[in-house]
Amino acid sequence: MTEEKKQDKKDVKILVPAAKPAKQEEKIQSIAEMAEPIISVGNPLNMVEELPEEIRKKLEKRKEDRETNKKKRYKKKVDKKVSVGVAHVKATYNNTIVALTDLSGNVISWASAGMAGFKGPKKSTPYAAQIITRIAVEKAKKCGLTEVSVMVKGVGTGRESAIRALNVNGLIITSIKDITPIPHNGCRPKKPRRV
Repeated sequence: MTEEKKQDKKDVKILVPAAKPAKQEEKIQSIAEMAEPIISVGNPLNMVEELPEEIRKKLEKRKEDRETNKKKRYKKKVDKKVSVGVAHVKATYNNTIVALTDLSGNVISWASAGMAGFKGPKKSTPYAAQIITRIAVEKAKKCGLTEVSVMVKGVGTGRESAIRALNVNGLIITSIKDITPIPHNGCRPKKPRRV
C-alpha cells in the first residue's frame, strides 16, 4: 500500500508542472494581445495603459446619458490645438483633482476621483489619482497636448502618483512646482478638540 501511494504522489508531481506552463503561456499571449504600442517620449515601455473595465463602463454610461439629455446649444465649441500646457494637481486629504490647462489658464480637460466612480475614503488614494490623471490626459491628447509643467497643491496621498501617471501616459514634464498655500502666522487657529 505504501508503495502505491508513493507512486500516486510521483504521478501527481509529474502532472502538475506540465499543466502550469500552458496556463502561463495563455496569460502572456492575452496580455500581449491587449497591449497596443504608441509613440511617445515619456513612456519608456511604449505601452498604452487602459482604464479598468468598471471605470470605463461608468464613463461610457455617463456619456450616453449626456447625449440623450442634450438640450439645444447655441454656442459651438472650437477645438483648440495646444501643444504646451500646465497640469494643476490638487491633492487634499479627501479628494484629488487634476486639471490640464493651456498657458493662459483655460481648462482643456479635468478629472476628479468622484467623477471616476470612487466614493468615500477611496477618493484620496494614489490609485484613484493615477486613474483620474489617465482620464484627463486622454481627453487632453485630443487637443494635441504633449508637454506640461506641473503645479501641485495640497498634501494628499495622490500627489506623487498623479505626477508619475502624467509621465507614464505620454506627456513630457518640463517642471514641477509646489504651490501649496502656507500661512505666515495669519489667521488664529481653531481651538483644540476635547475628546
